[in-house]
Amino acid sequence: MTSLPEPSLPKLFSLTGKTAVVTGAAGYLGRVFTEALLEAGARVVLMGRGAKLAAEAARLRDLHGNRAVDVEVVDFFDHDAYRRGLDSVADRHAAIDVLVNNAFEFSKETGFNDPSGRVDVITKDQWMRALESGVYWHALATQVLAERMAKQGSGSIINVSSMYAIVSPDPALYEGTEVFNPPSYGAAKAALLALTRYTAASYGRRGVRCNALLPGAFPNLGGGTHNAPRNDEFLRRLSDRTVVGRYGEPADLKGAIVFLASDASRYVTGQCLSVDGGWTVR
Repeated sequence: MTSLPEPSLPKLFSLTGKTAVVTGAAGYLGRVFTEALLEAGARVVLMGRGAKLAAEAARLRDLHGNRAVDVEVVDFFDHDAYRRGLDSVADRHAAIDVLVNNAFEFSKETGFNDPSGRVDVITKDQWMRALESGVYWHALATQVLAERMAKQGSGSIINVSSMYAIVSPDPALYEGTEVFNPPSYGAAKAALLALTRYTAASYGRRGVRCNALLPGAFPNLGGGTHNAPRNDEFLRRLSDRTVVGRYGEPADLKGAIVFLASDASRYVTGQCLSVDGGWTVR
């Protein structure tokens, strides 16, 4: 068996000359994933919905130049259009080297922070919408782009899961507040870990790796969304629950996403990388 060359450490983490696709690229964490990949040298294709995506693309082009940022506007719920969008992205780039499956529907429709999403009353429609956005969107992108990666003999797929794929939300966190994390979210994110392992096993011999990133305690401080905290007491509880004594800031995920995307993790596949301030160690 031929050994691979041993590049320097900076080169291992470099994404120069690589093309990465990020779904949900204008979202709270999607923005930082995109920024990190661009800072590591990648050309990044932003996939998402609506004016928010266009505004984010314009911001990033001002920082990194027009050639570094590509955009594909899609409605993820329109599966045919989503598949066409993925094909279009693949057709206009010489190679797709990284896929970050990040998109998810944070809304009342998936049960977030609405009385209708509580475990005793959540509806089938809310369950199905969470499973569709949390599992099927990723499965469809993988189905299209993993084959492209396999033909070129290399690629890294990163499924953005959650610490709630491996532990349950603590009900005490939400006492006296209007926010909570619905059962549909953890179930979808846990299923995504199985998809990660399956993809890694299926494509490993063809040069494609697949891993999952499990962020934890990253409150959306932008506000105005269904997954945003609404009081300082809740934020204090989050901080107290972690080992390091603080909740996560989006920039805390930059190193992890570049590690999984780059050759620095070239012998890592089928794994789950938790970035949660030690939340899940106890």
